[in-house]
Amino acid sequence: MPDTAPPPPPLALLAELTHRCPLACPYCSNPLDLIARDNELDTATWARVFQQAADLGVLQLHLSGGEPAARRDLPDLVAAARQAGLYVNLITSGIGLTTDRLDALDAAGLDHVQLSLQGVRASVADMIGGYKGGFDRKIELAHAITARGLPLTLNAVMHRRNLDDLPETIALADQLGARRIEIACVQFYGWAQANRTALLPTREQVATAKRIVADAVPAYRGRMVIDFVPPDYYADYPKPCMGGWGTTGLNVTPDGTVLPCHAAATIPHLTFQRVTDTPLAEIWQSGPAFNAFRGHDWMPDPCRSCARRDTDHGGCRCQAMALAGDPTATDPVCRLSPDRPVVDALLADLPAMDDLPAYRYRS
Repeated sequence: MPDTAPPPPPLALLAELTHRCPLACPYCSNPLDLIARDNELDTATWARVFQQAADLGVLQLHLSGGEPAARRDLPDLVAAARQAGLYVNLITSGIGLTTDRLDALDAAGLDHVQLSLQGVRASVADMIGGYKGGFDRKIELAHAITARGLPLTLNAVMHRRNLDDLPETIALADQLGARRIEIACVQFYGWAQANRTALLPTREQVATAKRIVADAVPAYRGRMVIDFVPPDYYADYPKPCMGGWGTTGLNVTPDGTVLPCHAAATIPHLTFQRVTDTPLAEIWQSGPAFNAFRGHDWMPDPCRSCARRDTDHGGCRCQAMALAGDPTATDPVCRLSPDRPVVDALLADLPAMDDLPAYRYRS
């Protein structure tokens, strides 16, 4: 995309309705400084945001958190989004969703549910989520979702302690009637960065996982889609983060701050606008944060002269900030990056399983 071209309309909006959550997952992508309940947008403001998103060209709305079920007005928010003409996906831990609330969401027009899974055994899942009884509640809810005919995606977040359970994880998703499983290896932002040493899988685990997925995709074809997001650190080239900065989607935090991605607020020099002050379309089209890394002008070499620059867009700006301390740097996971030794040093110094540090749980 030429630097002077107007951005295409975003396809998706991630609405972080709240940072409140009954779980305390040590890989939570929310920031370390969570937004308090008193600062959350009210129902009417969220409804206005949804309509602005639809007018801008957004097609899909992802209701997330924290745990969106912590919002008592969740059915009203679903109804407002459907009235705006958006496809509504609920991203949930399942905790706080009773069958009555599920019925209310279904009646309001909910299109899809994405349910998180911390493990295939209660002992592991509840330890990771920091919530006793959470695993059993998720299994009950998964059955309730499919019984109502709602499409179910299982979001299985994988890391050092549960990646070896990948075959059982895929099989469980199938047994629960999921139409899709997202096998999402932890990416290191937010609380995951604080717990990186305890979460980073070994190279052997990742290689085995890739073989398992390669065999499972054809085996389950026609009844369950399998998506696999491997850890960035073991790649030769970075992923095209968000399909390119400010090109496909945007996030709205609980207090109305609009971000190009989950972790963008970790970049200190960017200026982020709020939907309570500025229309969403104006933020998307001309907001300083969204224009900061669009196009090629910001790119250093080797990115600017690289044949992959329109494939991976220089990689992840937040990852460059986290690993190199410079959001304009080539993503350090790239083998062409001068900062690649930083990643290699992290991979060379992984502790044995028995020596993994304790999690720092999300507060």
